[in-house]
Amino acid sequence: MKNMGFGMMRLPQLDENDFSSVDFEQVKKMADVYMENGFNYFDTAYAYHDGASEVALRKAVVERYPRDSFVIADKMPTFLITEESQVEPIFKEQLERCGGDYFDYYMVHNVSSFSEAGWKYVDTFGFCKKMKDEGKIKKLGLSTHANAEFLDNILKEHPEMEFVQLQINYLDWENDGVESRKCVEVAHKYGLPIIVMEPLKGGFLADLPDEAEKKLKEYNPDESPVSWALRYVAGIDGVFMVLSGASSLEQMEENIGFMDDYKPLNDEEHKIIEEVTEIINSNIAIPCTKCNYCISSCPSNIMIPKLFDLYNNEKIQGLKVGEFTAVGNAYRNYSCLEGVGIASDCTGCEACMKECPQQLDIASLMPEVAKTFETEVYGFSKD
Repeated sequence: MKNMGFGMMRLPQLDENDFSSVDFEQVKKMADVYMENGFNYFDTAYAYHDGASEVALRKAVVERYPRDSFVIADKMPTFLITEESQVEPIFKEQLERCGGDYFDYYMVHNVSSFSEAGWKYVDTFGFCKKMKDEGKIKKLGLSTHANAEFLDNILKEHPEMEFVQLQINYLDWENDGVESRKCVEVAHKYGLPIIVMEPLKGGFLADLPDEAEKKLKEYNPDESPVSWALRYVAGIDGVFMVLSGASSLEQMEENIGFMDDYKPLNDEEHKIIEEVTEIINSNIAIPCTKCNYCISSCPSNIMIPKLFDLYNNEKIQGLKVGEFTAVGNAYRNYSCLEGVGIASDCTGCEACMKECPQQLDIASLMPEVAKTFETEVYGFSKD
């Protein structure tokens, strides 16, 4: 099994503001190219694309290829569970959506303090173990964005785990919140193989500040920032799968090119990555990975990751507040869409913050986004 997984969290959409509007025809083409090049690991989840990701997997893969030719990874959404009665129906719905009778890899999804209602006070782990005993799960593990101490405690309590899925990328390797390196060390301690999620940190490492990208190009003009990021994580000891969340056929083809015959970074390249990390950290404003978990909890219907993405692009480019910019114009165009909330609509209720794996202080950040974009130059009133 080749080590690049098809992450189905950010699939192409027919309507960019409707997560469920997955472009199934393009996903089929992406799956075909992926399979033709010898890759076969598909990662989905109950909540991705409001349920349409699992359906896309069925339509693009399960209904079109022999079952023994591909691997399905799915997850139990702890953050949506509050009582025991929900667990079995969700699992059955996942099997139906995916069109199969078992999962090759299955995870207790996003195990963390904010989701503990769905795993600490409901026996989700026990149910999944039962499904494994019945043959409906082949390999059982967990995914988490939590820190190393939390991961260590969970694995100590659940020795039945056979693998872990962790947020790992070079920007988070020494990050005090994410602790990618320390989490990898915990996985090694328990002898567990690792699946990497967010190798590009939600696309952040694909679009670098000019100074950072220049460093990479000076060393190798023909290699893209995406290739550097994927090679970085693929070369980490214990990693057996790297999830690539391609959002288009073109991105899938590029990622295949990077990972089909990749070489781990050498010592000199690792030093360059350390320099690039320092540059990015000096420019980055909001480390949002665009996981979209926060959106469903927002009473004002604010597309929080989208607004943070615009804000980061503005700040990375060093653009001044009050001047007309292409990014600010994009914010204005977005604000004109029917039914969407903008930054100034934030009530500060903090419901979104309970869902954020990155533990961002969203309620405090939204006024900054509003201050940046909601100015007279774009037609917003002072009031």
